[in-house]
Amino acid sequence: MKIIIIGSVASGTSVATKTRRNTERAEITLYDKDTDISYAVCGIPYAIGGEVGDFDELTPRDAQWFKARHNVDVHTSHDVLSINHAAKKVLVKNLLTGETFEDKYDLLVFATGASYQTPEVFQNQAFDNVFQVRNIHSGKIIKSFIDEHQPKTAVVVGAGYIGLEMAEQLKTQGLDVIVLQRSKHPMPHFGWDMSIRIEEEMRKQGIQFRAEETIVEVNGRTRLESAVTSQGNVLEADLYILATGVVPNTSLATSIGVTLGETGAIATDTSLQTNLEGVYAVGDVAESFHVITGKPIYRPMATTANKMGRIAGDAMTGGALRFQGILGTGILRFFDLTIAQTGLTEKEALAEGYEVAVLFNIKPDKPTYMAGKDMVIKAVADKQTHRILGVQIIGPQGVDKRIDIFASTITLGVKAEDLFHMDLAYAPPFSTTKDAVAYTGMALTNALNTAPLMTPQTLLALQDKHTEMTIIDARTAESYAEAHIPGAIHIPLSALRDQSVNLDKDKLTIVYCYKGVAGNAAQNILRHEGFKTVYNLTGVMIIIKKLLSKSRKSLSN
Repeated sequence: MKIIIIGSVASGTSVATKTRRNTERAEITLYDKDTDISYAVCGIPYAIGGEVGDFDELTPRDAQWFKARHNVDVHTSHDVLSINHAAKKVLVKNLLTGETFEDKYDLLVFATGASYQTPEVFQNQAFDNVFQVRNIHSGKIIKSFIDEHQPKTAVVVGAGYIGLEMAEQLKTQGLDVIVLQRSKHPMPHFGWDMSIRIEEEMRKQGIQFRAEETIVEVNGRTRLESAVTSQGNVLEADLYILATGVVPNTSLATSIGVTLGETGAIATDTSLQTNLEGVYAVGDVAESFHVITGKPIYRPMATTANKMGRIAGDAMTGGALRFQGILGTGILRFFDLTIAQTGLTEKEALAEGYEVAVLFNIKPDKPTYMAGKDMVIKAVADKQTHRILGVQIIGPQGVDKRIDIFASTITLGVKAEDLFHMDLAYAPPFSTTKDAVAYTGMALTNALNTAPLMTPQTLLALQDKHTEMTIIDARTAESYAEAHIPGAIHIPLSALRDQSVNLDKDKLTIVYCYKGVAGNAAQNILRHEGFKTVYNLTGVMIIIKKLLSKSRKSLSN
């Protein structure tokens, strides 16, 4: 049996190694037009910034290693030009010699990855100070440019994972950095109520963030001398990084009739086989499906690519492994913040037709006497089944541990009530006695059963409609005086029992504090006093910052 794999990095090499572990009888050949085949793509920004000492640390395995260890024939600098699937032949070009030749296969695997989307204004342009983080080679070129030219200013186009990571690394090297983003906020899939914290970190670190602004005109020949933005601003930076998303490299696959899915990536079954028998697709070129909804999703991640490669290699050699979908889990560090998410966002859950309960839970990763620091956890649950649908977390430390717990529990279909009963490890250097995960379960359980929560978006919508309601700020007088939600009256928790007699029990009532604990206590008091509809406002800190950032009416008297 002859297997040809087109493409390498995480997915292609995983196919090869798993196939070899399953059988010694297969002849395995891998073609890749790049010079490096197995490398840590996600480490490239850190090598550019010098945090990783040498790019060689990101390329631990070469063609010789794969031949000696797994008896896999790896050919770098070889481009597969075309495929005759009826004859099961590929036409390959050696990019070093110019020679072309044919090779035959029994099974074919597409691991052709994805390419950056290049903004239209930069297409068919070649500026020596404009870069995209594509592979090891591109990373080395960026690093060499920085070392040789010592740029002082940089513009990063795009505020997703790579854009933020590159902005961090460039700023750390002393460059003045501007980040442009097409949408209103960085990491736009997070939603403004979480992304606003990323904007705060940008300001704290001295990075300019320009929302809803793109480059529409470029000027220069070999060097980009200036760029005009959609807001009419003229930028004159020494260095530009384009980080505007990726698209799957599907042209070779579609040339032989491979079907694409709804997302534009290659559609496969759970064995990663395409619509053509004996033809597989893995990694960033392939479509995934969501664990919760079962619907197609395209989230190119190294973890998914590795997983797909292993599954395809096992399945094509008679193994039982099958792809079980993804949650789109992701994480990155941005200066003093760790930013992570898994599962459905609130927006996605609503679009899927779920009636959701949304909680903003602010809890430290460990006790304050052990230097614990607050994390903001946004959790989304289904009101009907109480299943956890998605979680986003932003904080300075402890985020990675919690997001992995949530990803595990969501995969297993855990309900809000179950989070409290999980037997998580505790010692003061690592967590609080009731971990933030358990607190999330407690608060969501209350919200789903007896103590409903209201989100900042819902409150703002009610205010815009001039809905009659009583808003009670249960914090201290000092906190209320510093900033409070428009229309809120101040009744500290300690005085609420006595002063509740002066309030209308039939009117919609919303209570809040800073983290939600005193708000929940106030909500319980009013419920027991006979108030008909009482909500605890979740995410108060976020709504106040949002109102301040938008320069709405003064929040203080």
